[in-house]
Amino acid sequence: MKNAVHLDHPQTTDGRQVGPPLSIKLLRLEGLRLGLETSRRRWHRTRMPAGQNLTHTTFVFDGFPELQGHRHLLALPLTAVYVTALAGNATLLCVVVSAERLHAPMYLLIGLLCVVDIAGASAIVPSTVLALLFDQNRISLAGCLAQMFVTHFLSSVESTLLLAMALDRYVAVCRPLRYAEIMDSSVWLKLLLFTVLRSSAIIGTLVGLAASLQFCGSNVLQHCYCDHMALVGLACGDTRSSRAAGLAVIVCFVGVDIPLIFYSYLRILSEVLRASGGEERWKAFHTCGTHLMVMMTFYLVGSVTFLSHNLNIPIPTDANTFLALMYILVPATINPVIYGVRTAEIRNGFYALFKVPRKVKVAPSGPGPGGLQTVRCDGTCRAPPST
Repeated sequence: MKNAVHLDHPQTTDGRQVGPPLSIKLLRLEGLRLGLETSRRRWHRTRMPAGQNLTHTTFVFDGFPELQGHRHLLALPLTAVYVTALAGNATLLCVVVSAERLHAPMYLLIGLLCVVDIAGASAIVPSTVLALLFDQNRISLAGCLAQMFVTHFLSSVESTLLLAMALDRYVAVCRPLRYAEIMDSSVWLKLLLFTVLRSSAIIGTLVGLAASLQFCGSNVLQHCYCDHMALVGLACGDTRSSRAAGLAVIVCFVGVDIPLIFYSYLRILSEVLRASGGEERWKAFHTCGTHLMVMMTFYLVGSVTFLSHNLNIPIPTDANTFLALMYILVPATINPVIYGVRTAEIRNGFYALFKVPRKVKVAPSGPGPGGLQTVRCDGTCRAPPST
């Protein structure tokens, strides 16, 4: 039809074509618009400060996706464990601080361990309970990075404290005559400085690398607190440096601290088994074995949760979140029992602090039949030193 209007091929009144088809012009305009938009985004990205979030300023925790309708049921046991850990560590800390005879290096290390356990549990459990009960599960990027630094810093400090406690016991048992000379105040000051500098430098680098990433995908953290690899997994772009730093942390703490702790306890066991009788041997074996089991739980669970993202280990989100909570709460709950209840000097300090009556065996002071007698005394008396 000669009189029909062809939009794709504009023509003059005499039928001659005057330019490219209209559809091609539209495609060219759309291509030009997309090119300008891409150029604008690239310019905007280069103008942004390093480490600034491209899209997300907040993140959402989703640590138990399989328990969506029943997550509130987890709040009660989690709160109970948290309160137990707080009560145990606070009591043990009060005993160590109040009793002068417990102001020795070993007991001061136990007191510092209590402080770390209280701070570590308090950094994650209250916010997790609020998220489970009231869906208050949002956190800013700055808050996430701060929580990441605190939790990983305290975990690294706890690892160093466990190492220091093992080395202290090694010197006390294997080099008793030189203990005061080796473990003097200057050594403890250097050890404290080393603990702070090592943990600050390593964890500061870890968090700094995470802060430099750009997050332009999902903002849902598959965790109950701001774990390093959980956040890095949401980043877009190259994350190899952050992943390498995560592996370096494991190597630094697990690869260095565990062999030294094992060596210390093996030397302690060897010394005690060589010099002591049957009952003392069993007591030493039981004590060292208990300490090692607690430490291995701490390191093993921590390594699994830290490496599951790094090595793409297929662990369900709910299981990984549960392990991460146990990594913080189990040592905090058990340490007061292992290092407090099972230590005679700390038990005596507890009795003295809270004026708890107890029965002790003493030798008769006057004439009469020989042997030990069981008497009742208040919290101010001292039990005979254990042998």
